[in-house]
Amino acid sequence: MNKSKRPFTKSKRSFRRRLPPIQSGDRIDYRNLSLISRFISEQGKILSRRVNRVTLKQQRLITIAIKQARILSLLPFLNNQKQFER
Repeated sequence: MNKSKRPFTKSKRSFRRRLPPIQSGDRIDYRNLSLISRFISEQGKILSRRVNRVTLKQQRLITIAIKQARILSLLPFLNNQKQFER
């Protein structure tokens, strides 16, 4: 049997490993708005862990930091501003 004609072989695609969104030196804190705003959607929702590609512990810290920043009015609760294009 010829090995090159197997019907169920995985293709050997090379993929670039994505960099983690949070480096080891970054502090997950409500004051670090540049970091926190990366984990919020256009509508102002907190993105899920699968989308963020972060660990469970990091996601918990991000969620707490976002909620604290919202209470202190550093971040909006909702972002419902419609973009009208004409």
